[in-house]
Amino acid sequence: MQQQLPLEGITVVSIEQAVAAPFATRQLADLGARVIKIERPGDGDFARRYDRTVHGQSSYFVWLNRSKESVTLDLKDERGQEILHQLLAGADVFVQNLAPGAADRLGLGPDVLTARYPRLIPCTVSGYGTSGPWADRKAYDLLIQCQTGLVSLTGTAEETARVGISVADISAGMYAYSGILTALFARATSGVVHPVEVSLFEALAEWMSQPAYYTRHSGTQPPRIGTQHATIAPYGAYTAADGKDVLFSIQNEREWAALCADFLGRPELTDDPRFATGSDRVVHRDALNAIIAERFAHSAAADILKSLDEVGVACAGVNSLTEFLEHPVLEGRDRWRDVAVPGATVQALLPPADLAGVTARMDPVPSVGEHTEAVLTALGHSPESLAALRADGTI
Repeated sequence: MQQQLPLEGITVVSIEQAVAAPFATRQLADLGARVIKIERPGDGDFARRYDRTVHGQSSYFVWLNRSKESVTLDLKDERGQEILHQLLAGADVFVQNLAPGAADRLGLGPDVLTARYPRLIPCTVSGYGTSGPWADRKAYDLLIQCQTGLVSLTGTAEETARVGISVADISAGMYAYSGILTALFARATSGVVHPVEVSLFEALAEWMSQPAYYTRHSGTQPPRIGTQHATIAPYGAYTAADGKDVLFSIQNEREWAALCADFLGRPELTDDPRFATGSDRVVHRDALNAIIAERFAHSAAADILKSLDEVGVACAGVNSLTEFLEHPVLEGRDRWRDVAVPGATVQALLPPADLAGVTARMDPVPSVGEHTEAVLTALGHSPESLAALRADGTI
């Protein structure tokens, strides 16, 4: 008997591009929602062209768009708009991350949609919010990393650095996903429809709360210190005798005592006033790092990792992406699944939240407009109508 996925029966229509909105809707698709992705005729979502590394497909697009149906529509054409509204009439959720003001110009603002479709939950993903002084500004991931101060915390004392993944987009996509789930629950239990709005800026601003609190109440922001932790010591990467880096973290006084006695071989350090508390160890980080570096200089990384494990100190080698792909946890917990992409198959990770008795849907990544004819035929369009729409570039 085929399993019933938790979101089966929910239909999502999304005018989406890039990362944030597609990440939200892919997670809905993973749990069984039908996601109809509206793309521009011809090129489709511009994220399809970010790179060509996955069997000719974009690594971004393959990651974000499995299990969706791709329908091409020219939304500047009245016939394209009519088809969109046919889809919205049967949808539960509408997601869009169009450029500032574009949804309103198309008559797709949340107030208009909820008046026309009382059960439809609109979700808007924007850069800086749909109101306020920056509502009309475009926003991309690295711009948001800069605006929230994240880049000022990342890197070394000499040079800032971007976070190496699209962290602003990902955070916005996660909040859009959880907001949509909450709105669906509210609709199911109370009948009330709550439109959802998430901005990249406010999503990443939430993630910046700890350094923001630290800065507001200390008068200075945490320093940039590479792989070291700005406010906890020892916590960071150190180089072993064989040149490989090992990162470890001390989170409490019990671990600190074990590190001193059983790894550093210097139990007297627990009585050293320079290292008496976590805050003291941060102040005297340089002296502490010199002691740790001396211990690391006499052992290979593998031996250090073994010793730290035996002491009960959390530690890790600093993996490359290749080492991550071969990680024993992913293999041992059977996290990889085959997913079809146009002309090939790739391995993709299962969604991280496991629901007992539920197997996430891992259906193919669509080609541009792959489902247009099937979806429009189900709406009642004849072969002649589809041919005319295609000839005119409407689909």
